[in-house]
Amino acid sequence: MYRYIVKRLLLAVPTLVGAAALVFVLMRLIPGDICVIRLGSGGAHVDPASVEACRLQLGLNNPMIVQFLDFLWSYITLDFGTSMWSGHPVTHEIAARLPVSLQIALMATVIAILIAIPLGTISALRENTWLDHIVRMVAIAGIATPSFWLGIMSLVLVLDITYLATGKPWMPPIDYVPFWQDPIRNLSMVLLPAITVGYRYSAVTMRMTRSAMLEVLREDYIRTARSKGLLEQIIVNRHALKNALLPVVTLIGIEFAFLIGGLVVTEQVFNLNGIGRLFVQAVQNQDNVLTQALVMLVVVIFVVTNLVVDLLYAWLDPRIRFS
Repeated sequence: MYRYIVKRLLLAVPTLVGAAALVFVLMRLIPGDICVIRLGSGGAHVDPASVEACRLQLGLNNPMIVQFLDFLWSYITLDFGTSMWSGHPVTHEIAARLPVSLQIALMATVIAILIAIPLGTISALRENTWLDHIVRMVAIAGIATPSFWLGIMSLVLVLDITYLATGKPWMPPIDYVPFWQDPIRNLSMVLLPAITVGYRYSAVTMRMTRSAMLEVLREDYIRTARSKGLLEQIIVNRHALKNALLPVVTLIGIEFAFLIGGLVVTEQVFNLNGIGRLFVQAVQNQDNVLTQALVMLVVVIFVVTNLVVDLLYAWLDPRIRFS
């Protein structure tokens, strides 16, 4: 098992270096000059000497290989530099936004798992019954519904119910407060977006769980277990579900990693200052330093998530860790 973990950790290193090189090159291919944008905002005249001084300050005149090595070293030492647009340290910009996106992603993942795996399993066990049809309708509705429409409708519904119950208008708080400081204020801000995202997330996972369970239930070893007289609950929990979870775990990991930087629409609808919104602002302002840091953050989250998924694979299927 330890050799398996070390092997996966070593494979993550070239992945991160290759991703860093790709991000570095792509950011340099974007047209435009951040110094011209900074100095010429509002239509002001741009002084060439000021532009040159700005490029010198940001190290944009250095050879590309030097810039790339500086870029790699800064990430190794966790020094992400200063935002080209705001002038604030990138670590402060990310630290102020990451808790919002991370909490919503974690809560949405938990909600999706609690909904998708039980319903997907029941749907497979009751194939082509009325219960199966209802679960499939719920899943298809979640996949087909646009996230922005679902967010707006859920927000309007909660606001109307609150107004009818209390007679006062209510709006969720804008400023993020950690859960351990004020649980009620924190949940009033993130619970509704987490449920909205979690439902849509669960729809995909539900379909995957159902398909994987149907495939496993038709295997020979399941028929053998039933012929031996084992209880159906033991067959489902110990044999069928554990093997069916392999593709489901992969999907859950990919979706979780995507949610960290992919909640742009949800954050816009619920007015949340998360990583997705910061991502859009960094690209609009052509802030290369901040954009690179955000892209690499998402890459690291994907790599770590894949590592966790690989370890879960080894736990669910012993053949993997001994191969």
